[in-house]
Amino acid sequence: MKRMTLCRAIAGFAAVVCLIGGGPALAKKAHRHHHHVRHHGLSFRHAELQALSFDKLQGWKQDDLVAAFRAYLKSCDAIKHASKAARQARPLYGGLYEACLHALADNALSAESARKFFEANFKPVRVKTNQTIGFYSGSGGFYTGYWELQVTGSRKKTDEFTVPLYRTPKGRLRYLSRASIAGGALKGKGLEICWIKDPIDAFFAEIQGSIRVKLDSGQLLRLNFDSSNGKGYTPVGRILIERGVYTPEEMSMAKIREYMNEHPKEGRELRLMNHSYVFFKETQLKPNEEPVGAEGIPLTAGRSLAVDSSHHVYGTPIWIDAKFPIKGIAPDDKFQRLMFAQDTGGAIRGVARADIYFGHGDGVGSIAGRIKQFGNFIMLVPKDVAVDASGPQGIPLPRPRPPEIMVREVMAKAKEPRRMATGAVPAAAAAKTPLPRPRR
Repeated sequence: MKRMTLCRAIAGFAAVVCLIGGGPALAKKAHRHHHHVRHHGLSFRHAELQALSFDKLQGWKQDDLVAAFRAYLKSCDAIKHASKAARQARPLYGGLYEACLHALADNALSAESARKFFEANFKPVRVKTNQTIGFYSGSGGFYTGYWELQVTGSRKKTDEFTVPLYRTPKGRLRYLSRASIAGGALKGKGLEICWIKDPIDAFFAEIQGSIRVKLDSGQLLRLNFDSSNGKGYTPVGRILIERGVYTPEEMSMAKIREYMNEHPKEGRELRLMNHSYVFFKETQLKPNEEPVGAEGIPLTAGRSLAVDSSHHVYGTPIWIDAKFPIKGIAPDDKFQRLMFAQDTGGAIRGVARADIYFGHGDGVGSIAGRIKQFGNFIMLVPKDVAVDASGPQGIPLPRPRPPEIMVREVMAKAKEPRRMATGAVPAAAAAKTPLPRPRR
């Protein structure tokens, strides 16, 4: 939902650690033609590309590819408007354009026809890289999850609903710090869209970039990210880890909420350490409609991915093969699914980094907030796009640091002055209020 948020994909765990206009719609007859154009080779710095075959994708034949194809068609609705200049500027985009010609013509209606479409128009390419994200180190892709929060609220401030969600202020007011806004700097300016109960919910709504508010009148209000105050984002989960409140393995969105609920004063001060503040806007989305992502199309729960748009083209199919903590807290559940790059976010950085959109509803937030695992990251590249599988321009991939080394480093850093996303924070300032461990 990056059109919704500059910091949304600080979503899920990322809060814990952090297409183009022009061109007419495609002519119907053009759908039948497949242009065999050999584009420049696809490559990524600091990552190795490995060509695969579809029979090597575990779970490929078991996935619901009809559902995947429907999600892909949403991307094609955007890609089909691409200008010739845009397609030539990004060869992968040009290849996706050609694939969309076939998708819009084929309109796959069965599992077999959907599978044949993807296999006829794409080739699997695994992205191999070692990376460290916050306190987590491993190989392959690193995945987190995000979702849309739902709460109750009111258009007017009441004894029950006291926490405002603001629309974007004009002028200098937009750039106020979180502390100034929390201190009442926007009070009486007529910027309140609505009021909700819990400041923690408001904080998480900013992180997720959207929120559903069931008003006391019965109306369902849909709010999306509109802008931010431009201040740097500080992941509060990192602070809790560095102070020894939780270990990296324990950390989740649920743990952050638990801590803030059990320690209201410390929780408020923890939120104020994140200087970034998000403003919202009302949308006309219906209850059954999903938020709009950065590609400009509605997201699909379980099929949309937020990726680093400096590396990836929106609409790119990506096969995920990983184990996540879906049914419980242990990452034991296979997640083998075709998804699509349709969103982005401020904390989503790197070629093999992705945030999975889980939708909304009971229990969804708990699942999305637990995702912080590595797994196979396999792009489906249009067949006419060449791939440079010679390696990351001669640069050796760094070895992932063993977990025990990571933990020692974390403990050592906890005793040193900490540099936050907004700059250096003196140790004395960071230690003004000791953060107690949560009650057991």
